[in-house]
Formats: sequence, structure tokens, C-alpha cells
Amino acid sequence: MRPQKRSLFAVILVVFFAGVILVGQYQDSRAVPAFARKYNMTCTTCHAPFPKLKEYGDEFAGNGFVLKDKEAPRYFVDTGDKNLSLIRDLPLACRLEGFIKYQSETDREIDLSTPYNLKLLSGGSLTDNLAYYFYFFLSERGEVAGIEDAYIMFNNLFDSELDVYFGQFQISDPLFKRELRMTYEDYPVYKARVGQSRINLTYDRGIMLTYGFPTGTDVMAEITNGNGIGAADEHHVFDNDKYKSFVGRLSQTINENVRIGGFGYYGKEGNSAANEVKYFGPDLTVAGGPLEVNIQYLERRDSDPLFAGDSNTVGEIKTRGALGEVVFLPHGDRSAWYAVGLFNWIESDLEDLNYRTLTGHAGYVFRTNLRYFVEFTRDLEHKENRAITGFVVAF
Repeated sequence: MRPQKRSLFAVILVVFFAGVILVGQYQDSRAVPAFARKYNMTCTTCHAPFPKLKEYGDEFAGNGFVLKDKEAPRYFVDTGDKNLSLIRDLPLACRLEGFIKYQSETDREIDLSTPYNLKLLSGGSLTDNLAYYFYFFLSERGEVAGIEDAYIMFNNLFDSELDVYFGQFQISDPLFKRELRMTYEDYPVYKARVGQSRINLTYDRGIMLTYGFPTGTDVMAEITNGNGIGAADEHHVFDNDKYKSFVGRLSQTINENVRIGGFGYYGKEGNSAANEVKYFGPDLTVAGGPLEVNIQYLERRDSDPLFAGDSNTVGEIKTRGALGEVVFLPHGDRSAWYAVGLFNWIESDLEDLNYRTLTGHAGYVFRTNLRYFVEFTRDLEHKENRAITGFVVAF
């Protein structure tokens, strides 16, 4: 490492330890997000550490943000109208993130990304078996990004395990939720777009159905527009072609430590020239003791992602990708220190999409809703480095 780069990296380490000391002086600060306020309970009931969900948190979200074993007194206003369920106080929460970054690939090697994200969240039960959730990015990378997740959820329809979601959400949510990852480094296998295609596995508008069997088998199906969550056109229409995309997933819990799944996607996009898109691949979670391992593999096939039509001489484009994540919690959900290792890989016939990174992340939870971390990512494809330190706070 050149002397200049060594000195720049040293600045980051100094700032990190200064931040540790500074934050440690404010351990008496109190801030409780919306669902914890509703039930007057700690965030660790559902998260460990936030935003990572525990199994109990998954059940809470899947039950329409209602705890089966706990009442929320005075949640609704008594209006005298039995057909009106009116929330007494609109549940709101905020999430704020700020970072200091060193990136060898730029000539502005140290950047103060403070804040990087500021998000306003709201969600809760509207009445029996009906819930809502949304969040609004007040600032994402310095811009007002607007609404991403926004849906209503019909829970346990027909007194069964059937849940139905209407709105916009991430197609990959039933796999591994990008919004709940611990690392700054993302899951690019879900984000990658091939050529001029608008299809990937992040946000889209549509309908999602989930059903859970007593055998530990979960089934998911989605119908989406297949073109993301951009603005409507002059006709107030969001879809930009006549096609829809169809998604399915089957997941099986083997025992308390192992879950396996399989995913499939079929979509078509375009007008005068059309691109047919297929995804398929397995996923695996193994959790036991202080370790949790998450593995995702996906293959994508595009028939004509450049929309060349009859002049297409490239043929089918194949893209393969994977993520492998290891989360270490030395004392389970009571851990103050934690660590994450993440490997990302994409290999495509379009070489510009090729991606290989290895990330190490370590953090400390000063308060239940405040954590500080350091992270280092090595770009194996381009031989570049990124070091980052920062905080995440929810209130």
C-alpha cells in the first residue's frame, strides 16, 4: 500500500475509535421504534441485532404486525362505530445511517457520507386480518428517493395460512431481504439488470400470495408488472408493455437449523422487440449456535436483452450469480459484538456485469437501536478496496 493510502486508511481507523468513545458516552439515550412503542417492549423481541429479524420477528411481520400472545391496549380509538377501526396514534419510526468511506477506485478517496440514508417508516394493523406497511426515503444518497416498500396485507384469509399482499415490494423478499442485511455491501445478484432490460429482483408493483403448511412447507407466488417502480406515463399507467411477470418459490424447513428453497421467475418485456427473462435457483439457510449461513444461487436467461429483434445476432445471454453470507453472534440474540462475512459473485456473457467481492464486517451494539461498525470489501474483479465505518440508528 502506498504511504498516502496508508495514511488515509489510518484516518478511518482513528475516526472509528473516536466514534466508539463518543457513542459510548451516550448510552442513556432512549429511542424506541414504532412496533416496540405499540407493545411497550424491546426491539430485541424481533431483531438481533437490528435490522436483522429473528424467527419471532418473521412471525410478527407475517401475522400482519400483530403479536398473537400480547394485546396492544388503546391502539384503536373508540369512535362508537363498530365498522370503523381508527388507529389512535399513527405509528412512525425513523432510520438514520451515516458513513465515512475510503474507496481506492476514486480520486476522492475519503468521503463523509453523513447522512447516507434517512428513512421514515410506518406500519401496523388496520383491523382484523388487514395491515399496511410503507417507508419513505427522505434522503437516499443525498436525494429524495420517495416510496419503495408500500403495500396492504390481508392476513390469514378464510381462516387459513393464506396471506395476500397488494402494492410494491422487492421480488426477492421471500428469499433474503436486502433491507435487513447488516452490511453496507449489497446483494448484487438480486440487483443486476442485463443489457437494456428493466427486469431484476428488486422493487416492482404487483400481488404476492404466501401460504404456510403445518409440515414446514411455505409456498409463494407473485404477479408483477415486470418494469420496476418508475413513474406512471401520460395515461397514468405504470406498466410499459402488455406483459406481466410470474414468480414462484417453494421453501421447506428441514429442522430447527436448516431450511432449503427453490425459486423461479418468468417474464417478458418490450414492444416491437421482446426479451424473455427466466430466473431459477436454490437457496439455503443453516443456523445453529452462534452461526447463521445463508446461500443463494441464481441463473438468469435473457433471449434478447438488447431488444435487437430480428437483427439479434448475439443470441441468449446467460448470467449466473450467488451470494454466501455468514453471520456470527457469539452470544446469540444477546450479543453486543457481531461479525458478518459476505461473498458476492456474478458471471455473465455480458462481461460488464461480472462481479466478485469479499466483505468482512464487524459491529458493536451500543444500544438496542444504535450500532456502530467497520467494514472492508475487496473487489476481486477490479482489484480495488473499500473501507467504511459508520452508524445505524432507529428511533
